[in-house]
Amino acid sequence: MSSILTNNSAMVALQTLKSVNANLADTQNQISTGKRVSAAKDNSAVWAISKVMESDVSGFKSISESLSLGESTVAVARQAAETVTDLLTEMKTKIVAAQEDNVDRAKLNADVTALKDQINSVVGAAQFNGLNLVDGSTASASVLASLDRDSSGNVSASSITVSAQDLSTGGYTANDIFGSSGGTPSSDGDTVVLSLDQGGGNDNIVIDDSAGSAFAEGDRVEIRIGDQVASYTVTADDAAATTPSDLVAVGLKNAIDSLGIADLVVDYDSGSAGTLDFTNNGTVDLAVSGQFVNAGSGGLGALAAIDVSNSVGAASALASIETLIDSSIDAAAAFGSVENRITTQSEFVSKLTDSLKTGIGSMVDADMEETSARLQALQVQQQLATQSLSIANQAPQSILSLFR
Repeated sequence: MSSILTNNSAMVALQTLKSVNANLADTQNQISTGKRVSAAKDNSAVWAISKVMESDVSGFKSISESLSLGESTVAVARQAAETVTDLLTEMKTKIVAAQEDNVDRAKLNADVTALKDQINSVVGAAQFNGLNLVDGSTASASVLASLDRDSSGNVSASSITVSAQDLSTGGYTANDIFGSSGGTPSSDGDTVVLSLDQGGGNDNIVIDDSAGSAFAEGDRVEIRIGDQVASYTVTADDAAATTPSDLVAVGLKNAIDSLGIADLVVDYDSGSAGTLDFTNNGTVDLAVSGQFVNAGSGGLGALAAIDVSNSVGAASALASIETLIDSSIDAAAAFGSVENRITTQSEFVSKLTDSLKTGIGSMVDADMEETSARLQALQVQQQLATQSLSIANQAPQSILSLFR
């Protein structure tokens, strides 16, 4: 039956053309984006999985940066430990030479003292991004190493712990010297913290060695103001004085003044033993903290006692230097081991990231060879469907011949 109201052939041809056009649009989208699944509507399950994996890849990029930072930090500490080992070995040659009576022990002792200073310089400078693993200021550091996702989708971070190795000749865990003050702690302690408000905020620090043992030569008091540090090292005369805390307080004041911090006024209160008054007349708040370093309490604390100026000291130094060298060698070995672990983890994270990217690509990337072939086939189908629809639309015209 022929009808001028219902053209079944045209409807079939139209639906075919729509289907071909839809497939063609999808293929062209794959070509332009390079992805078979570029949105959730393409394949919601695959899209969701790929997005989770892409977030993990982004996380592993941060982990890779963390591992690089950790590796550099440990490398600096290892280099410092190796350098200290070399300096101690050089010092050993001086000490061995001092065992002979017919030598100039004074000159040898001067060389030993210079090597001590160099070791302290190396240890003090061995920091990376503010973290020093060899000066005794920290016990350990954590390096972000991985993101672990379980079968339930829960994510946790894992770290590599780097144990610090104390190669200093003085330690931060020392005698109580900071007495009661307006800061924190309010009782005797090794550290003190002040918070000076802008526009006239004031507070004080009391330096008092009566709570612990007396000051010894080489002890150091540090005051950090913002990102600047002033320090004073106790001299032999200070230690022998009747009131060493006063001399230390004056020395600290001079060190702080030399920093040239604008609008900060530091006064030595002669009426109160060992007291420094801080006043902040600036426009920003200031954080002030104090820390005490006790000479001889570090991992290489015995180094401070080495003296080859006489035969007794030379003999004692020979026994001490072996222990010190062993300590520095152990420190270098420990840092080398953890540095190697971080390097291995970094390589693994790099390979894992590549594997994740490959997995994501296999799920969502378009097969360009297949897509190219499909595009050409669909273009032909589109032409044929258009031709078919044109023929179907002309079919009702033949009905006119029945009425001639």
